[in-house]
Amino acid sequence: MSFQNPVFIPGPTNIPEDIRKACDIPTLDHRSPAFARMFKPAVAGVRRVLKMEAGEVIVLPSTGTGGWEAAISNTLSPGDTVLAARFGMFSHRWIDMCQRHGLNVQIIETPWGFGAPLGAIEAALKADTGRTIKAVLATHNETATGVKSDIAGIRRAMDAAGHPAMLMVDGVSSIGSMPFEFSRWGVDIAVAGSQKGFMLPAGLAILGVSPKAIAAMDTATLPRTFFDFRDMLAAYARGGYPYTPAVGLIAGLARSIEMLEDEGLDNVYARHARLAEGVRRAIAAWGMAPYAASADLYSDTVTAVRVPDGCNGTDLVQLAAKKYGVAFGVGLGEVAGKVFRIGHLGMLTEVMMLSGLATAEMCMADLGWPVKLGSGVAAAQEYYRGSAPAMAIAAE
Repeated sequence: MSFQNPVFIPGPTNIPEDIRKACDIPTLDHRSPAFARMFKPAVAGVRRVLKMEAGEVIVLPSTGTGGWEAAISNTLSPGDTVLAARFGMFSHRWIDMCQRHGLNVQIIETPWGFGAPLGAIEAALKADTGRTIKAVLATHNETATGVKSDIAGIRRAMDAAGHPAMLMVDGVSSIGSMPFEFSRWGVDIAVAGSQKGFMLPAGLAILGVSPKAIAAMDTATLPRTFFDFRDMLAAYARGGYPYTPAVGLIAGLARSIEMLEDEGLDNVYARHARLAEGVRRAIAAWGMAPYAASADLYSDTVTAVRVPDGCNGTDLVQLAAKKYGVAFGVGLGEVAGKVFRIGHLGMLTEVMMLSGLATAEMCMADLGWPVKLGSGVAAAQEYYRGSAPAMAIAAE
C-alpha cells in the first residue's frame, strides 16, 4: 500500500494535514486549565454538528463499537428488550453486542440492500402493548451495503405507535458527512467515531445523549466502569476526564470541527452527495449497479458495487492494493465477494475521486472483467464538470 495515494474505504478516512498537525502536540496535563480550554470547544462543536438542542456530548477514548457499548450499558438492564432490524453487517454486530450483554433483542430480519423497515418497526411497537421494548436501535448508514435509513421516518413510526422507547442511532459513517438532525429527529443517543466524517485517526467514540437517555442511567443496571456516563459528566463539570483522555485526538477534533464549519456543513453534505453521484454514474457506465435496492437508499459516504456474475469483488480489492497501492473495501458478511466498496467520505475531492475510479477500472481490465477503460471515469468527469463545487464558484 502506498501512503502517497488516498484511500477509498468507508473509514478510516484520509486525514487532512491540518488535522495531523493539530493532533501532534506536546504532552499536556489533562487536569490543567489548558486542557479544558481545548476540550470545551470540541464538545460544543460536536453539539453543533449533531444539531443538538438539549442533552450532553460524551467523548470517549474508544471507537464506534465502544460507543455502541456505552449507549446500551448506560441506559439498559439485563433482560431488557430492544428492537432492531438486521439488514447489514453493522446492524448485525450491534444486535450481537446486545445479545452478549444479556439483552432480549427483538430482530426484524430485512434483506440486505434495504434500509430499516419503517412499517415493520411501527407494527412491532404497536404490538408491544406492555411497553417492554426499551430502545429501538437504528443504523443510519450501513457501510456493508451502501444503504442509508430514514431516521426521521423511524421517529415518525415510534410516534405513530405512541411508544416511549428510546431511539439509539449508529451514525458512525454518516455524522459529519451526511445531514444529521439529533433534536429534530428525536434521537436519544447518537454514536459517531473520530475516523470517519471527522477525518481523525481512530480512537474516539463521540456520542450525543438526550435528557431522556441521561435519566435512564438512574435505573440502568448493566455493568459499566470505563464507559460510565455518570463519571464522565461529573468530570466534565470540572473541565476534565475521570481518567487519561486521548489529548492529541481531542486537539484534532477541535480542528476538525473548525474545518467542517469553515467549509460550511451544508457545503460538506453537498460535496459528499456530489462525489457519491459521480461514483454512481461511473458504476452505471461500467454496466454495474449499487447494491442498495433503490435510489432513495443510496448512501452518500460509501457505495457497494454489485460485481458481474462470475467476478469476485475481493479479487479487485486485493489487486488494487498489491499492484496499484490503493485501498477499496471488501464485501462483508452476506455480500462477501459479491461487491467491492468505494468509500467517498471525509477529506476527498472530485480530482481524488477520479483517481480512485480510474484505479478500479484498471483492476477490472487486469482481471478480465467486461469493462471499457475510461468509461466510468468519463461519466464521472462529465457530471463533476457540470456540478462545480460551491467554493469554486465563489472564488471566480
